[in-house]
Amino acid sequence: MNTEEKEHYDASDIQVLEGLEAVRKRPGMYIGTTDVKGLHHLVWEIVDNAIDEALAGYCHNIEVVINKDNSITVKDDGRGIPVDIHPKTKISTVETVYTVLHAGGKFGGGGYKVSGGLHGVGASVVNALSKWVEVTVYKEGKIHQIRFENGGHTKEPLHVVGECSSDRSGTTVTFKPDPEIFDTDIYDYDTLKTRVRELAFLNRGLSITIRDDRDLEDTTGETFLYEGGISEYVKFINQEKTPLHEDIIHLSGEKDNVFFEVAMQYNTSYNPNIYSFVNNINTHDGGTHEEGVKRALTRVINSYARKANLLKEKDENLKDDDVKEGLTMIISCKHPNPQFEGQTKGRLGNSEVRNLADSVFSEGFERFLLENPEEARTIINKAILARNARMAAKKAREATRKSDLATTNFFGKLSDCKSKDPSVSEIFIVEGDSAGGSAKKGRDSMTQAILPLRGKILNVEKARLDKALGNEEIKTIITAFGTGIGEYFDLSKLRYDKIIIMTDADVDGSHIRVLLLTLFYRFFRPIVEAGHVYAAQPPLFRIMHGKTRKYVLNEEELANYLASLPENVRSKAEIARMKGLGEMDAEELNETTMDIEKRVLRKITIDDCVAADSVFERLMGDEVDPRRKFIEENARKVTNLDI
Repeated sequence: MNTEEKEHYDASDIQVLEGLEAVRKRPGMYIGTTDVKGLHHLVWEIVDNAIDEALAGYCHNIEVVINKDNSITVKDDGRGIPVDIHPKTKISTVETVYTVLHAGGKFGGGGYKVSGGLHGVGASVVNALSKWVEVTVYKEGKIHQIRFENGGHTKEPLHVVGECSSDRSGTTVTFKPDPEIFDTDIYDYDTLKTRVRELAFLNRGLSITIRDDRDLEDTTGETFLYEGGISEYVKFINQEKTPLHEDIIHLSGEKDNVFFEVAMQYNTSYNPNIYSFVNNINTHDGGTHEEGVKRALTRVINSYARKANLLKEKDENLKDDDVKEGLTMIISCKHPNPQFEGQTKGRLGNSEVRNLADSVFSEGFERFLLENPEEARTIINKAILARNARMAAKKAREATRKSDLATTNFFGKLSDCKSKDPSVSEIFIVEGDSAGGSAKKGRDSMTQAILPLRGKILNVEKARLDKALGNEEIKTIITAFGTGIGEYFDLSKLRYDKIIIMTDADVDGSHIRVLLLTLFYRFFRPIVEAGHVYAAQPPLFRIMHGKTRKYVLNEEELANYLASLPENVRSKAEIARMKGLGEMDAEELNETTMDIEKRVLRKITIDDCVAADSVFERLMGDEVDPRRKFIEENARKVTNLDI
């Protein structure tokens, strides 16, 4: 760059993006990501507007449809977006809402007391990132329609297209995401269904229907309507568990336009499932509403236990983790001005909510314990057993923490890699000694470690932490990872960038994979959330023709590959079904499953902890069929990665 060019920097160098151009230029700033998660986020921006009408008391039915062309339609029977000319923009209010950022009824204009939208930019952002959008408003006996194309440009201004019943009102929005913006434009029905069901739980009495018009067999869709609200949510989560008390405890209260409610039930499992929401938004990182409840829960149980002489004078108080064991709880707060904290806006920061949550919960829960002494005794005895297990687990954890690679030989199991750089190192957890032997021979010993498992590891869904830490296989895995667990967990000490589960595709292999996923979900969730856990995907078929050797993952890939070959080559091709991992020699295993240039890994993710926990509970039960069904569904949903 010459001096003249360097010195030339004036107003003409400052780019001003008009209207919705800024959204298209930097979509990540508005929806987080342009991958499949961002694609689905568009739906929630529109659904949230309908939910806001429901929160205000005007909408009772919402319908979400995936159309044949992968466009989305969202219908509601709310008041309908205002159709008159907006005094500031001098265009219709509908067009204003869909073309002006930060236009809407959520910015102090009195449109909504409580809103689910975090930023109030939903409609215009969806418009900016869509190939086309059509909005139809039913209001005062008339049907109004407007169409936008190519990122929010008004194609047809708002105009009347017909008449309707004078008592009909509502808004219907259909949009087609722009394939130039998103990595994919294919919607996943189950992802949408899970969130729709969650929204129905969180909004008592609101009916939400979802339908997939791409599925020719499904013409009615599924409707979710829960008059019991979050109490039914707890019942849903606990459907595969054994409750400690029959009734679901429901507590609620309101102060200064802040509405707060909790539903809870203890069960015989060992893991707590506590999920909190603010204005229907999942607060993954908790916040003041959770803090108030948890503080009150521990205090009330200790107080009751002392008065009932269930805790003796010499006994130490029960801790938070003790009283949460086996607890399923939903916390929901509806707030007119929520203040969110953290990178992902997943934590509520309003200080006044802490005391409201504490007072509502403690008053109601104290009453429940006093009125139900038998259930109270059962809950507290479970917490005391949890305390005893915690103390035993602490000793075992400390022993595990003190062991390291220098002092532990992993019972002769682990063949570690030579590299000490975690960013390039990976560990294969392999089913059985036979496959482990081939993997050791076929690996790149510089960066690939092999840990064979002898038999099936302990099912941690049915064991307390102290018992799990006494299991040699689990202790080996904890020590190999290097992160520790529980209070000692430190993700920065993870010794491998990739943890790869490598098991056969048969029932036994799938069961082992499920047990490992359960272990990771319960003890190493941050490792999964950080994207370090994968499942190896060994090929099912090998095709040989001439000097070419091709591996494919399934019958569909086999058919597609054969169809791509000339007829004279196809007729001579040799097709072999691949053997199990333990029957492959080192060369085959390397070429098909371990070579970073050729292998296919499946990344394990946790997008929805509520749904994930329900799945894990179901698959870890005593029945085989639910477990097999999960494995089949999971194999379809994970993200394929060519590494």
